[in-house]
Amino acid sequence: MGGGEGGGTTLEYTPTWVVAGVCSVIVIISLLLERFLHYLGKLLKKKKQKPLFEALLKIKEELMLLGFISLLLTVFQDGITTICISEELANKWLPCKKVSTTTETDHLQTFFSGGSTRRLLDESSDSPSSCDKGKVPILSITALHHLHIFIFFLACLHVAFCALTILFGMAKIRQWKKWEDLVSNLEYDLEQAKSSKFTHVREHDFIKKRFMGIGKNFYFMGWVHSFFKQFYVSVNRSDYNTLRLGFIATHCRGNPKFNFHKYMVRALEADFKKVVGISWYLWLFVVIFLLLNVAGWEAYFWIAFIPFFLLLAVGTKLEHIINELAHEVAEKHIAITGDLVVQPSDAHFWFHKPQIVIILIHIILFQNSFELAFLFWIWVQYGIHSCILGDTPYIIPRLIIGAFVQFVCSYSTLPLYAIVTQMGTSFKKAIFDEHIREGLVVWAKQAKKKTVERKGATASGSSQVASQEDSPGAVQLARTGSRGSKTEEREAGDISHEADSDRPK
Repeated sequence: MGGGEGGGTTLEYTPTWVVAGVCSVIVIISLLLERFLHYLGKLLKKKKQKPLFEALLKIKEELMLLGFISLLLTVFQDGITTICISEELANKWLPCKKVSTTTETDHLQTFFSGGSTRRLLDESSDSPSSCDKGKVPILSITALHHLHIFIFFLACLHVAFCALTILFGMAKIRQWKKWEDLVSNLEYDLEQAKSSKFTHVREHDFIKKRFMGIGKNFYFMGWVHSFFKQFYVSVNRSDYNTLRLGFIATHCRGNPKFNFHKYMVRALEADFKKVVGISWYLWLFVVIFLLLNVAGWEAYFWIAFIPFFLLLAVGTKLEHIINELAHEVAEKHIAITGDLVVQPSDAHFWFHKPQIVIILIHIILFQNSFELAFLFWIWVQYGIHSCILGDTPYIIPRLIIGAFVQFVCSYSTLPLYAIVTQMGTSFKKAIFDEHIREGLVVWAKQAKKKTVERKGATASGSSQVASQEDSPGAVQLARTGSRGSKTEEREAGDISHEADSDRPK
C-alpha cells in the first residue's frame, strides 16, 4: 500500500489521530518532567539549598547531553546505515558467537511479542540494503534503536543511584548531629580545655580504639583494622569529637563553638554536584567496555570487580587516615594537658590531594550504575538468557556486588569521606555562610579593581618621581608596596576565581 523505503508505513498514510495522540502523550510526559524539576529547583532555592540546586542543574545538563546523543543517532541513522563494511570484518569481535548463517543467534535482535525468535539474517534480508554484495551495514536500524534504549537506561539509573547515595549518606551523617549538639551546648573554651586537665594519651578512648602499635606492627595491623572497620561503626563518638576539635583548633581557633556538623553537610552538598556529572574519562570507560565486550572474554563479569575493589580501597584508606592521626599523637606524647587535639594535614592523603577521594567515589558510583544499567538493559531487551549475560552463575554475583557497592558507598564510604577529608591542610569554602561568601566576592572584585587603578596611577607618575627613586629608603618603600599590591591582587583573584567556578554553567 503506501509503504516507506524501509518497508513500514510513512506519515503520509498514518491516521492523523494516531500522530496527534502519540505526540500529545510524549509532550505531556516531557512537560510533567520539566515542571517537576522546575518546582524541585524552586523548593531548593526557597530552603537556601544552593549546592543541591546546582546539583539539580548538573543533572539537567547530563540529561540534555544524553538526549542530544540520542537525537544525533536518530537524525543520522539513515546515513549510518549506508556505511558498509565487509562481512568478514562484521563477523569479528562479536558479543555473541554465531551458531550458523541460517539458524538462531543469541544477540543483536530483540524479542518481538513475547517469545519470538531472534534472527540476524532473516530480518536483514527483509529490509533493503544499499550495500554491495559481500558487504553489510556497519550498524542496523534495530541496533541503533537498542542503543537509544541503553542510553535511556544509563541516564535514569545513574541519576537514581546518585540520589540514593546522597540520601542514605545524609541519613547516616544526621545521626552524628546529636554529638555536635552535646558539645555545642557545653560552656566550652578551647584554650581552657587544652590546659585544664591532665590526660594519659594511651588511656584516651580515641587512642585506645585507633592506635595499633609502633613499627611494622602498626603498618600491618593498622591496615587490617582499617579494612574491617569500614563495615561496622566506621565513625564513633570519640572519632567525631576528636576530629572536630582538631579541625577547630587548626582553622577556627577564635570560634570554639563552630558548628562542624553544619559545615560538613554543606561541604558534602557542594561535592555532590561533582558526583552526578559524567566526565570525559567516564565516557572513555564506556567506550572501552563496549569495545572489549567480546564473546568468550567475559568482560561484563570482570568489570563488576572494578567498583568493588575501588570501594574497598577508598574505605580502607579513609579509616587508615584516622588511625594515622591517632598514631601521630600517641608517638609524640605520653601525656597531655587538656583535650587531645590531632593535627590535620594533606600528607595523609594519596599524593597529598584530598580531592582525589571524591574523584574515585565518582568513578565507583558511575561504574556501578553503568554495570547495573547494562544488565537491566540486556534483561529487558534480549531476555535473561541472553548470551551477553552468560550463565546464571555469572549473573547473580554481579547483582550481589552491585547492591553491596551501592549500600556500602552510601552508608559508610560517603559519610567517611565527608568527615575525613576535613582533615586536610586547608578548609573548604563551605566554612563561610552564603552571605559571607557573596561579601568576600564583592570585596575581591573591588580589591582587584583598586589594584589595577593603583598600577595605572603608578605608571603615570613614575616619570615624575624618577629622581627620588635613587634613595635607599624610597627603594625599600617601593618594594614593600609592590609586594603588598601583588599579595592583595593574588588573594582577590583566588577568591574571585573560586566563586566563579562554583556558579552553575
